Amino acid sequence: MARLKDLYKTKITSDLQQKYSYGSSMAVPKLEKIVVSMGVGKAVQDKKFMDNAFKDMTVITGQKPKVCLAKRSVSNFKVRQGDKTGLKVTLRSERMYEFLDRLINLAIPRVKDFRGLNPKGFDGRGNYSMGMDEQSAFPEIDPSRIETQQGMNITFVTTANTDNEAYEMLKLFGMPFKTTEQD
Repeated sequence: MARLKDLYKTKITSDLQQKYSYGSSMAVPKLEKIVVSMGVGKAVQDKKFMDNAFKDMTVITGQKPKVCLAKRSVSNFKVRQGDKTGLKVTLRSERMYEFLDRLINLAIPRVKDFRGLNPKGFDGRGNYSMGMDEQSAFPEIDPSRIETQQGMNITFVTTANTDNEAYEMLKLFGMPFKTTEQD
């Protein structure tokens, strides 16, 4: 069993149940999925950008990404409808917890000038989104073979009803949020 999944079952559920006084342990919010996406706009001019991003995303997440196509043509960006413009991966169960563990303990501490995650990244329904500027923060990526820096968006989808519940849950997982006046 993944380390963070075990932590969730043993400690986090009981802590959240006490704090928010849920009726049962099944009412405690849980992490449903993590969606990692990467926009590869440069792939329109040169297909090797998409190949490199595909390899990096596969190594980072441990699963093959889905190629996303442009929904409409945009002449200013030289993008036609149907062009390959991005990648996304949806992680669930064991892979999700393994990725979360690597993100919190290995990738985020390697980010230069890191001062904490912005706690305003919640959407009002208990989901949190964050961005990373470069894929080289992940230890699986060899920085010497990177041709172009590629950013990515990471979205944590939870079953929490409010942002505060999701914030508390992610904080108990170890997410390094910036400290605010509320804390």
